[in-house]
Amino acid sequence: MMPKQRILTIEDDGAIRRGIVDALRFAGYEPLEAGHGEAGLQMAVGREFDLLLLDLVLPGRDGLEILREVRRLRPTLPVIILTARGEEQDRVRGLKLGADDYVVKPFSVKELLARVEAVLRRSAERPLDVRRIAVRGAEIDLDRREVRFDDGQRAELSDREVELLRYLAGNASRTVSREEILASVWRISPQGVTTRTVDMHVARLRAKLRDDPEEPAILQTVRGKGYKFAADA
Repeated sequence: MMPKQRILTIEDDGAIRRGIVDALRFAGYEPLEAGHGEAGLQMAVGREFDLLLLDLVLPGRDGLEILREVRRLRPTLPVIILTARGEEQDRVRGLKLGADDYVVKPFSVKELLARVEAVLRRSAERPLDVRRIAVRGAEIDLDRREVRFDDGQRAELSDREVELLRYLAGNASRTVSREEILASVWRISPQGVTTRTVDMHVARLRAKLRDDPEEPAILQTVRGKGYKFAADA
């Protein structure tokens, strides 16, 4: 049985938010919700979900600020913005910041669900659910948390190393920033947090994978940007 897709709704109007949440649940999604900009931002960068429904006018943090941070940390996450009829300028700014679509209030449940389905359908660039990885001279079994080398030796991975490797391998088509890794693997906001933790874990992973730290072939450093998993290593 396929897991339900999670949708986070950040909307300060309680009646609208409850209507959206009820409609999503009835349609078979797993809804998450926040009614304040600050709480919404924390959930947006710290929780796992498949699509964000984002109101632009919020207390605490406005929707455009949340969208900017989400796009910086989770560039492939689908986002639909919710706007009032007279907010065309903000709607345009939201689309320029990377929103995938918008819905104008008041909207029908039927229209909202159709747009949700359409955006999810065309958001194919999502992290893969990686369980086994073949690299040069070894096979990595993430379920068993171990690396099996061709010479018969093995290395055990920690839970954090497994999640880090799973995330990088699942996004092998692109460079992943340290800030995105902190948000998606550590589940913490990178604001005010050093990214040295990520570098240390990558260094330990390289050692366990026998990946040359001077010229890494598996966990590559993209200078000034972050890390990239080399799928053909």
